[in-house]
Amino acid sequence: MINQTFDTRYAHAPKDIERYTTEEMRSEFLVEKIFEPNFIHLTYSHNDRLIFGGITPSENELEVILDKELGVDYFLERRELGIINIGGPGYVIIDDKKEEMLHQDGYYVGKETKIVKFGSVSSKNSAKFYVASAPAHHKYPNKKVALSDITPLRPGDNEHMNKRKINQYIHPNQMESCQLQMGLTSLAVGSSWNTMPCHTHERRMETYVYFDMEGDNRVFHFMGKPDETKHLVIGNEQAVINPSWSIHTGVGTSNYTFIWAMCGENITYTDMDMVAMGDLR
Repeated sequence: MINQTFDTRYAHAPKDIERYTTEEMRSEFLVEKIFEPNFIHLTYSHNDRLIFGGITPSENELEVILDKELGVDYFLERRELGIINIGGPGYVIIDDKKEEMLHQDGYYVGKETKIVKFGSVSSKNSAKFYVASAPAHHKYPNKKVALSDITPLRPGDNEHMNKRKINQYIHPNQMESCQLQMGLTSLAVGSSWNTMPCHTHERRMETYVYFDMEGDNRVFHFMGKPDETKHLVIGNEQAVINPSWSIHTGVGTSNYTFIWAMCGENITYTDMDMVAMGDLR
C-alpha cells in the first residue's frame, strides 16, 4: 500500500477569480494538508506543471511513485526535484546513495534519477521533507545544500516590519538547474511582512508553504492583480499556489518562516516587476 495522495489544480486567468468567494479561493489555491506521519501529500499545479508537497516518513521509508499520472516510466524521468527538510533529522537515498538531511538542509535531484527514498532517524522526531518538482530538459548533477553552507541574504528593517533572512538553496548562486528555484525565508522577531512593496513576475509562478507559526497565529497571504487584490488566511504548515500574474506577499500575526519554490521562463531571483504602493487596490 502506498500512502500517497496526488491532487490536481488547474490554471486560472485573472478574470476567473474576480468574483470568487472566500471558499472558492481556498479550494483553488490553498493546500491545507502538507505533512502527515507516514504519508506523502502532493499537489500538481497546471501553473508551469509544478508538483509540490510534503513527505513525512515515520516508521518506514517513503518513495514517490508517479508514472501513469505523468505519462512516464518513473517520477523523475523528465523532471528535477528540490527538497528541504523542516523537521527532525532524516536522510534521503538517491540511486542507492544515502545522505543525511538535518533540519533545514536541502537537496537538488536532477532528471533521470530513478530512486529517491525518504527516511527519518527517529519516529519520535520525524523528518518533514518539503519537495517541489518541475519539468526538466537537461540532467544536472545531484547536489546536497546543507544549511551550514548557505550565506543568507538579510534584507528589510525593523521600521517596515520586514527584517528577514533569505536562504537560497536551488539558485544560480548554488548550482545549475533547468528552471526550478527554491529557498527558505525566515522573519525576525517583531517583523511580519514579506516582500512589501510587492511585485509580480510574469515569467514564473510560485508556491509558498508557511510554517513555524505557534498556536493561533496566521498569515494573511495576498494575491490577485495589483489593482484587484484577494487574500487567504493561512495556518501553520499550509501552502498556497501563486500564478505568475499575481502579486504574492503576506503579513503574519507574528513572525514566521516560509519556503518558496518557483519555475518558469526566468531563473534570476531578482527578476521582478515591482508594484508601486499607490497602485495597490
